[in-house]
This record gives sequence, C-alpha cells and structure tokens, in this order.
Amino acid sequence: MPGRRAPGQRVGLTREAVLRAAVVLADREGLKALSMRRLGAELGVEAMTLYHHLPSKDALLDGLVEQLITPLTPPTFRESWQEGMRSYAVDLRTALLAHPNLVPLIASRPAVTAQNLRVLETALEGLTAAGLQPADALDVLYAVSGFVVGHVVTASEGDPIDHLVAIDAGEFPLLAKAAAAVPARDADRRFTFALDALLSGLGAGR
Repeated sequence: MPGRRAPGQRVGLTREAVLRAAVVLADREGLKALSMRRLGAELGVEAMTLYHHLPSKDALLDGLVEQLITPLTPPTFRESWQEGMRSYAVDLRTALLAHPNLVPLIASRPAVTAQNLRVLETALEGLTAAGLQPADALDVLYAVSGFVVGHVVTASEGDPIDHLVAIDAGEFPLLAKAAAAVPARDADRRFTFALDALLSGLGAGR
C-alpha cells in the first residue's frame, strides 16, 4: 500500500478502488472492522479523502452489495427463462459463498445503486423477451434471489442437517432416517434440488 499522504493531497483513488479495498478488508476482518477511518488506513489516506468517492457509511455498504452483484453475468435465455435463472442462481450462490462476511449485507440491504439497478434492468429485459410480463419477471427475479440468499445465510451457520445426527431414532424415526441418508445428498445437491423445485413452480404459475 502507498504511504500516508497529507490531507487534501491528490491521491488518484477511484470509487471502484475504494470498494475493492473495502471488500478485501471485510473478507479478512469482518464487517465490524469496516469504517472509513480503518479503510483509509488500509489505503494510506485520511478518512476524509474517501468521502469524495463515497459520501457516507451507507453509501459504502451499498457499494459492497454492488461489488457482489454487478460482476455476475445477467441471466441469458437461449433455451428457457428457467434455465437462465438457474445459471444465475448458481453464480449468485458461488459469489456469496466466496464472501461470507458480506452475506448479511445482501440479506439486509436492497440493491439500489445505479450499477445494481442496471443488472436488474438487463435481467428483466431478458425475462420479458422470454415472454414474461414485467411484474411477473420482477417476481421471478426476487423469488430466485431471495431463495439463494436465504440458503446461503442458513449455510453460514453450518449445515442444519448436522443438528439432526444425534436425535433419538426411537422418538423421531423419520427424522433420523432422513438425516442418515443425507450423505447421499450433500449441501450442493440439496441446493440444486430446491432450486429446481422453485423454478418448476414459478414456471407452472406463469
């Protein structure tokens, strides 16, 4: 990192560079460690310098959501919109699992920056071109995104099936039997199973 510069000195930072540094810091130390002062120290500048690029802490947090969402390739619909949304869901899950410390932001903050809204707009263009009405397309997009985020949030606390391993098989025979069979269906397969069921249901309703 460059050495500390005097307040007001031109540093050549960009909003993108600040957000990338914020992602690295949050990945390494968690969201509680993230502040303008701490981020400025990481970049070798005074905290006030960062406000030229991100006017508030809320803007910084919204930018972190953006850093996870905007690199995703918007869903394409060469075969069907369900297949396009399936690929998008898998990519979103992969992105979230790569940055577990940022998952609470995705779960609690709407994607409202201009860059995020462009991603949503592009996705809606594809869904409407595939035959969905705009309102239905938005419902599909939020349903799939919400499912993925919820799945990742649950997984961040450990596999819920692990809590069933030691249950009393005499009192809960079906739970014990199901939990014992889980190794044949790992977390990835359970995700795919539930995602396919969701997309099938959404397709039936459209």
